[in-house]
Amino acid sequence: MQIASTNICERMGRSQEVNEFKYCTVIGCHLCNKSICEISLLLNIPQSTVSGIITKWKQLETTATQSRSERCQRMLKRSVRRSRQLSAESIAKDL
Repeated sequence: MQIASTNICERMGRSQEVNEFKYCTVIGCHLCNKSICEISLLLNIPQSTVSGIITKWKQLETTATQSRSERCQRMLKRSVRRSRQLSAESIAKDL
C-alpha cells in the first residue's frame, strides 16, 4: 500500500518550475509582510524556492521568465564575479 505524499519536495522534481500563479502569489504574500516560512507553509513549496522567487523579483522587478540571452548574460556576469583574473578565452570555453 502506497501513501500519498504531501511533501512538495518529493512530488516536484528539479526540472519542474513554479507556475506563474504561485509565483505571483509568493510576491503578493511578500508584499503583505508574510515571512518566508509562512509563505512556504501556505503554498506548500520549499523555503529556498520562496526565497529565490523573492530575491529574483527584487533584482529584476518582474515576474516574467527571462529570455535565453538574458540568462547567458547572467551566467557570464556570475563567472566573472567569481574569479576576476580569468582570461576571455577561458570564459568563452566555459560558456
